Amino acid sequence: MTGPRWLAPLAIAGALLVVAPLVGLLARASWGEMWALVTAPASLEALWLSLRTATAATALVVALGVPLGFALHSLHGRVRGAVRAVLLAPLVLPPVVGGLALLYAFGRRGLLGGPLEEVGVSVAYTTAAVVLAQAFVAMPFMVVSVESALATHGSRREAIAATLGASRTRILWRITLPALGPALATGAVLAFARALGEFGATLTFAGSLAGVTRTAPLEIYLARETDPAAAVALSIVLLVVAIAVVAIAYRPVAGREAR
Repeated sequence: MTGPRWLAPLAIAGALLVVAPLVGLLARASWGEMWALVTAPASLEALWLSLRTATAATALVVALGVPLGFALHSLHGRVRGAVRAVLLAPLVLPPVVGGLALLYAFGRRGLLGGPLEEVGVSVAYTTAAVVLAQAFVAMPFMVVSVESALATHGSRREAIAATLGASRTRILWRITLPALGPALATGAVLAFARALGEFGATLTFAGSLAGVTRTAPLEIYLARETDPAAAVALSIVLLVVAIAVVAIAYRPVAGREAR
């Protein structure tokens, strides 16, 4: 269905708002030096750290976000709405606020960080802090993907399996999770992309220590004043990754719509 013609200029303006900055970034790139800039030691170190921590954060999000999505779906009425609002808050929370919240929870004097410090476990300003910050901001993507998929998923096959004597665990692994596969994949891919691009919460909670907590977004922030060409090169790498991730994440949805 197509809308009225007066929507077209607004759509073009909206597209320009998104595309123009990206074109501006590409126009500032030193293409002849791109490979040298991206493979510089500082850039490679930051990229490798980002990939490692984003992968670890995604694994954490899957391990905890899937059960959390099931738990949210099991709630009803206003309770579900209130819990959902809290769990999805990191989607709209200012990054620095998320970083402060993490610091006051897992910092040396934090709610959980204090007891951990007493047993010799430090979290803040470590690589683990980067993973926690990334998981914190990425968790809502998995939770909302699971909850939305369960809302449209029928329970007929599960009911039949239960009458045949299958345990809840067997039903979960053999029937429910495979049926939710596309939603789980979408949530995981989007969570990875969000973790890879995390900046504010990481800087506040983990700092910017080279090789330890300085991820690619932090390296870009620092390089923009001293080496703008390197900052642009790294930005383009993350831009390519972001576009690829979105294309992969929403390809199953497009396929279902086409059918």
